[in-house]
Formats: sequence, C-alpha cells, structure tokens
Amino acid sequence: MNAKSLLVVACFASAAAVAVAQPFDGPRTAANDAEPQQPPARPNPQPPPTPPPAPTGYQDTPMQPNGKWHIHDGTRPQPIVVKPGAMQPAPPPADAIVLLGAGTDLSKWQMTQGGGAVGWPIADGVLSSGRGMIRTKQDDFTDYQLHVEFATPSEVKGDSQGRGNSGVFLNAVFEIQVLDSFNNKTYPDGQASAMYGQFPPMVNASRGPGEWQSYDIVFSAPRFSGTTLEKPAMVTVLHNGVAVHNQRAFWGPTAHKAIPPYEPSNAKGFIGLQDHGNPVRFRNIWIRPLKADE
Repeated sequence: MNAKSLLVVACFASAAAVAVAQPFDGPRTAANDAEPQQPPARPNPQPPPTPPPAPTGYQDTPMQPNGKWHIHDGTRPQPIVVKPGAMQPAPPPADAIVLLGAGTDLSKWQMTQGGGAVGWPIADGVLSSGRGMIRTKQDDFTDYQLHVEFATPSEVKGDSQGRGNSGVFLNAVFEIQVLDSFNNKTYPDGQASAMYGQFPPMVNASRGPGEWQSYDIVFSAPRFSGTTLEKPAMVTVLHNGVAVHNQRAFWGPTAHKAIPPYEPSNAKGFIGLQDHGNPVRFRNIWIRPLKADE
C-alpha cells in the first residue's frame, strides 16, 4: 500500500470514529438549531378591580309629596357651600342627660337588634362605629335638644353615599344624615345634615375629612289624636353652628327610596346611631328633654 493509499484509509477511519462518537439526532432542522426554550413567564398579579362609583341620584323613585322632586333626585340643586367657624366646645348643660361622655360608659346604649351590650369600640370618650345599629335604652323621648359630635375618616375612601355614611335617628325613625360631604357629590337629600330622603340642608356646612363636626338639633315629636296625625314632627338643625333646617316638618319617617306614612308609635322613641358599613367616630352626645306646650 503506497503512501497515498495509507492517507485515504486513515481519513476514512477518522471520519468513522467521529460518526460513532456523535449520536444521530435526525435530519438537521431549524428546530434542532434553535436555542433551548425558556419556561413561560408568570403573569404579574393584577390589582383588584376598582368598584363602580356609588350612585349620585335616582330618577326611578317616587315623587316627594310636593311633586317637585323624586326621592334622592340627583338633578336637585346642590346646597351652596358655607365654611363654618372654628369648632367650639359644647359641654352638656346642667339639666342634660349625658349619653356619651368623656370615659367609656355605654350604659345608656344597647344594640338595636337583640338589645344586647354595645359592640362598638370606645376609648377616651370616642365611640367608633361597628357592626349593627345602636340605640339609647330610653325609648320614650318626645321633644328635645340633642347635641352630637362626629368625624368621618381622615383617609378618604369611596364616594357619594359610600363615604363616611352614618345617621342620627330621632324617635327611632327620623334620620339626620351623617356623611362626608366635603367635595363629595351625592343626591342632595342624602348629604350631611339632610333630613334623609326628604329635604337637603339649606347650605353645606361640612368640615374636611377627619375633622370633628357637630349637630345641634331641636326636635318636636308628631302629635296624634288616636290614629290621626294632628301635627307632623318638626326639626331645627345647626351643622357646625350653621342653621341648615329651620322648624321644618318631616313628611313621615325617613327611608331609602321611600317616605313611609306616619304611625302613632312615632310620637316617642329612642335616639339611634346607624351602622352603614363606613367608619365614623362619635363623641360628646347629650340630650335635654323639653316640656311640651301647655
């Protein structure tokens, strides 16, 4: 075998060795030449959907008795804004019944549902709303002067009726609305200090979120002769020292999207504070029963 033949044999042997050392992966394709596949990226967690805005009025509710507006009518004019003066101390007069004082005494209150002990938290005279409406144990109030201080949360959450919503109930069924109405549009007969579902306040005297506010209420119970209404319930309300209702008559008990008729049981009742699912704080609540006209 000459040198040329030896060179051919050596090259053939070398190629065969390479073929043995390299396993066969099938015919060459683009897929074989591609880079190794990476595992799919995990999707970023999405924030919870933003809840839709709360309604700012209705047009499908019954008309109010005077025929001018629907109950909770969103097209009703908004009360003009009046900046109130500085918050002033309002200690209870000597003849007042202190319903909520400086300590932690809740002995004059009970849960409306079931009548048990109040479950709302209290500290240093500040009562924070909790689950369930509360009411005074005394349930025979008729005519009175009532002072209530409240504060909606300093951190604004929600809008319209979903922002700092509660209520002060007179004789159990006549509500003066509590709401954060500082730069917060809602139906006018449902804003802060409204006679809920009936009359907006004459002006919007709300303070900012987190600030203490006050209601001074003079209430006269309805009068009946048997089952016949002789005189409706009347109320005067000062919101942060500003008159917002002046001897205004209720058309009946207050309710959402309705105005129920008067009943003789409305002639007396308890004072109630509403749980509407929004955090609201209360303090310095007192009441002075007033003698009826002789």
